[in-house]
Amino acid sequence: MLLLADMTAAGASALPEVGKVMPTLSPSQYSLVFNAFSFTVATMFAAFIFFLISQPRIAPKYRISMMVSALVVGIAGYHYFRIMGSWVEAYVAQGKYYVYSGYPFNDAYRYVDWLLTVPLLLVELVLVMNLARERSGPMLTKLAIAAALMIATGYPGEISSDTGTRALWGAISTVPFVYILYVLFKELGDAMGSQPERVQILFRNMRLLLLATWGFYPIAYMAPFIGFSGAGAEVAVQVGYTICDVLAKAGYGVLIYNIARTKSEAEGWSFEGVVKTA
Repeated sequence: MLLLADMTAAGASALPEVGKVMPTLSPSQYSLVFNAFSFTVATMFAAFIFFLISQPRIAPKYRISMMVSALVVGIAGYHYFRIMGSWVEAYVAQGKYYVYSGYPFNDAYRYVDWLLTVPLLLVELVLVMNLARERSGPMLTKLAIAAALMIATGYPGEISSDTGTRALWGAISTVPFVYILYVLFKELGDAMGSQPERVQILFRNMRLLLLATWGFYPIAYMAPFIGFSGAGAEVAVQVGYTICDVLAKAGYGVLIYNIARTKSEAEGWSFEGVVKTA
């Protein structure tokens, strides 16, 4: 941090331009984002432990979903740890404010995280449904490809300073996004008829959770089109992303666990019975 404080403007301009230049923040704005990142790291790793130790409480055929849930939050926890480190490097205290240090904040960590975790989120949902192999296999493949395309095509627009380029890639990224929503609300919705009533309620809640959390990302993506910028915008976007990621990964995983537990009980599988037998 002392090294960053001693940087001159000329020295800062010589740094590699990876990430983005950051606005000046007040101490409360800087701390709010830092604490949000710290909270997310702790939540993801706590969820990772929970998903691992909770597996014996569900039937064996649903445990693969919990393993995927643990993988999702483990990946996210690592990336948020890196994001938090990048945030610290991007700022240095100067007087009453935190100013740009010359090390750009690296948002690429977030997109790498989404590229890995978003397909896995869809995979764990299909797995916990325990659909017939001839139906789940093709659906898993299509959802994973669509999720990867959605993230990969959104990133060029995210890092572009040209409004037209951002709009073009945003429109392209919207196509797989709409397809994913179609599968979640139509194809998987049709498959819910054979599920227990409690599972159907949980599944409806999950679809609403995904719609609410994923819906924040295009709003943040389009922020430059409505003149939303500066320190307040940066804080709102970073805190908003962390809240959505906690809900869409850790919260989503808890719903997956509840679905698996409910289906296990409905099928007559009992953790207490296994323990007594052992």
